[in-house]
Amino acid sequence: MTASFFDRLLQLDGAMFEGFLVLLCALPLARLAPLPREMQPLVWFGVLAKRLAAKVNHNHRHPSQQLTAGLLSALLLILPFWAIVSFLLQLAAFPWFFEFLVLYLCLSDASFAQVAEDIDKALQRNDKEHARVQLGQWLARDTGELSEVGIVKATIEKLVTSPVYGTAAVVFFFAIAGAPAVLAVRMVKQLELVWPPVSPKYRYFSRPVQLLSHVLLLLPSWLWSLTLAILGGPKGYAALLRPLPGKQPHTNALRPATVAANILGVELCGPQRHNGERVAIAPIKGGPKPDRSAIAPAVRLSNRACLLWFLFLLQLPLTWTVLRLLQAQ
Repeated sequence: MTASFFDRLLQLDGAMFEGFLVLLCALPLARLAPLPREMQPLVWFGVLAKRLAAKVNHNHRHPSQQLTAGLLSALLLILPFWAIVSFLLQLAAFPWFFEFLVLYLCLSDASFAQVAEDIDKALQRNDKEHARVQLGQWLARDTGELSEVGIVKATIEKLVTSPVYGTAAVVFFFAIAGAPAVLAVRMVKQLELVWPPVSPKYRYFSRPVQLLSHVLLLLPSWLWSLTLAILGGPKGYAALLRPLPGKQPHTNALRPATVAANILGVELCGPQRHNGERVAIAPIKGGPKPDRSAIAPAVRLSNRACLLWFLFLLQLPLTWTVLRLLQAQ
């Protein structure tokens, strides 16, 4: 009876279990064994986007022209690559392998936890230059003159906000629309990362990408913030339900950063430098300015939140199997 039950289960729900298996393999592998950053296709995509922007983004032009240039540039970058990958997924004899590959690459920023630990060790031995170089590979802002407080803030912010698009959005869009949707959303977010809207250079050029990214990641941002709040207890829930400021450049990153700042009891955000120009950003007041000792608790918070997502995904197919078994009896 057991063999016949599992045979029938695979006939009815084999595609669903295959999707869970692909996702549950990609999540830990991307976090524990990532590709070197210089070999990641999304990093190459970002470099291509920067070079294209250097040719077509002219700040002396009217804002409407910059908006149009940004929109057309985004379409030119996203549509061809997305269409090719989607076409391969449709034609592949083993689509699960290509789905796994897409998820693994789109989850690449999950490995920043390892980088954060390296930055923490560098600060412990007072090697700020190494910490700045490490951060500079992951951020579009200027990191060459960051103080220790600035390095710690930037590290924590990246730790607690990158899973919005690097974990929550991947799971969410894979569940509702498959690997092609995951790739499209991740490419949009990558453009927002390399064309930061807070930078005066990209203020108008990146606005179409920023608005689209904000809409697509609104629910994943809430889900990730809720995960942090669950781990943080009353302080986390209070920060989650608190109204956000009306004017803030980092819309999708603001809520998880606010929740994390209150859980960790530190101040996050603040002024940044982009292309040598200082940009004023209001700090998130969760406590005093952090020192290097705040990185380790932030790494633990991010790791536990990602583990919570993994365990939740793991129990879904198990629960479904039990329900099918009860139904068959």
